[in-house]
Amino acid sequence: MGLLAVLGACSYAPSRVLRARHRLTRNECGDGTNYYQTALRDTKRSCFQSDDRSGRNFHFGVREHAAAAVANGMALTKLRPYWSGFLIFSDYARGAIRLSALMELPVVHIFTHDSIGVGQDGPTHQPVEQLASLRAMPGLLVFRPADASEVVETWRIVLGLRREPAALVLSRQALPTFDRSRLSGAEGVAKGAYVLADAPDGRIDVILLATGSEVALAVAVREELAAEGIGARVVSMPCWELFDRQPPEYRDQVLPPEVTARVGIEQASTLGWDRYVGPGGAIVGMHTFGASAPLKQLLSKFGFTPEKVSQTARELVRRRKEARGEGDASPA
Repeated sequence: MGLLAVLGACSYAPSRVLRARHRLTRNECGDGTNYYQTALRDTKRSCFQSDDRSGRNFHFGVREHAAAAVANGMALTKLRPYWSGFLIFSDYARGAIRLSALMELPVVHIFTHDSIGVGQDGPTHQPVEQLASLRAMPGLLVFRPADASEVVETWRIVLGLRREPAALVLSRQALPTFDRSRLSGAEGVAKGAYVLADAPDGRIDVILLATGSEVALAVAVREELAAEGIGARVVSMPCWELFDRQPPEYRDQVLPPEVTARVGIEQASTLGWDRYVGPGGAIVGMHTFGASAPLKQLLSKFGFTPEKVSQTARELVRRRKEARGEGDASPA
């Protein structure tokens, strides 16, 4: 809890986690070229240099493939390496990331600027298909945490890995840290997905599934729907791979089969979401490349707003009630 007290929003939390871990581990080292600048990390005083070899950070420059490949080599010497870059440029490192999975090396691949949240840098720098591409790689655990608490739990899992690499996908923009006294604890990250907030009266009309920055959006939609008498469960899904490993009983507990009204929310390609939302669900995601505009305009343009997602959820609830012959689907 002492560590949680000093953590900020998601995009800044990882650097503070690493600072705490550096004090506790002696074999961890890596590259913070983009990651630490993003997280406001002072890299100069802790860099490995020709005249000062006490540091643990390496300046690879903008060389994604080289950074990932060198990290693989470090892992073979029993160091615990990490490297970082923008998610859009994970494509350049894909060959080395694939080898870390193929060779079962516990390398930590850290990516920031994970969505259209990059904003005015435009579609050249806004990832769309990269998240699905990483999830398609066998043997790679892909984490997209929703807040600082999930970041801490993610690192707890990653530190225990011995034969699996992990990709941490983080936002550019600051994210709120959820009040865990009102919502579920973040330890559910260990199971890949968990119920963050249930329907207020226990009656689940619709399930809102989300990752990363979109989890806060799902929580806002839940509150809006509750005011209309619609019960919404929010499920945070930081790691699909871990969720898929859980026994069927747990998966059905999180996603009850009888609740077919489900909305998947993610600022990325919709590929893969259909197996969680099912034929009776809907996906609010990216179907095109992004655009150059301020963040708020982009969220409105691509439908990542409480109004748009609430509208989608209402329509699913209406269809479900009609299919069950309940007549007027409007909430009382």
